[in-house]
Amino acid sequence: MRILTRGEYYGNQNSESSFNGVLLSQYTYTADRTDWHYHENPYFMYVLQGNMKDCNTKTKTLCPSGSLMFNNWQEAHFGSKHSERASGFHLEFEKNWLKEKGIPLQVWEGSQLIHNPQIHFLFAQLYREFLISDTFSEVSVEVLLVQICDALSEIKHIDSLQNPIWVDQLKELLHYDTAALSLDYLSNELNVHPVHLSRAAPKYLSMSLGEYMRQQKLKRTIPLLLDSSIKLTEIAYQAGFSDQSHFNRVFKSHFHTNPSTFRKMVKKSG
Repeated sequence: MRILTRGEYYGNQNSESSFNGVLLSQYTYTADRTDWHYHENPYFMYVLQGNMKDCNTKTKTLCPSGSLMFNNWQEAHFGSKHSERASGFHLEFEKNWLKEKGIPLQVWEGSQLIHNPQIHFLFAQLYREFLISDTFSEVSVEVLLVQICDALSEIKHIDSLQNPIWVDQLKELLHYDTAALSLDYLSNELNVHPVHLSRAAPKYLSMSLGEYMRQQKLKRTIPLLLDSSIKLTEIAYQAGFSDQSHFNRVFKSHFHTNPSTFRKMVKKSG
C-alpha cells in the first residue's frame, strides 16, 4: 500500500505554503478514485468545491462542498470524486510540530467528519490567511493552528464523557435539521425542558446554545460563498438569516471582513 509523504496528495497542486512544520495546500482533484493509501502525517481536507467521498475500512463518508474531513496518519483509505469538478484545501501537521507544542498525539486518533462550527470558522480564517499570504500571515497562521488543536482536543474530551442520550440527538438536529431552530422547537423534539437545555448545552457544545446555532448558520454560508453564481441575498436566505444585513453583521463579527470581500479574495485566488 502506498504511503503518501509530506505534502503529497492525489490531484493537481494549485498552491502550497509551509509554516514551521505545518503545510497548507490547495488541490484540484482529478481522478474519479484514488488507490488505497495512508499518509505520513495527520491532515484535514476542507472541500472547497464538488462532492467527494472518503472511504476507509470502517465506513464511507460523503463530503460535499463545505465538508471538513480529518484523516489520521494511521488510517488506510481511498477517495472518490462524485462531481465533474472538485477541489480542496489541506492542513497537514508534522508529528514533530505537535510534540513541540505539547499536543498529545492521541488527540489525532480516528478519522472523522468534523461538524463543529467553531473549527469550520478557524479553517475559513486559515484559508483566508493562506490566500492573503502577507508579512503578518505567519503569526496569524500560528495562532489559528494552536486554536484548531485546542478546539479538537476539547471536542475529543466532550465526546469521551458519558453524555445523556439527548446530546447526540441535539447535535444531529443542529447539524442537519433545516427547520427554524428555536429553543422551544429543540425542547419539544428532544423532550427536554428548555431551561435545562439552555443551561446544560454549553457543557456539551463548548459554547452557549444560541452561539452554536448562530455559528452553525454561518458555517453553511462558507461553501456558498465559494460559488460565485449564488447571490449574497440567496446565501443569507439559505443559511437562515433574517436578511443580508444581518448576515453581513454576523459574518464580519467572526471574520473581520464582509462576505463580498471574502468572496472576491477567494475568486481572485482561483
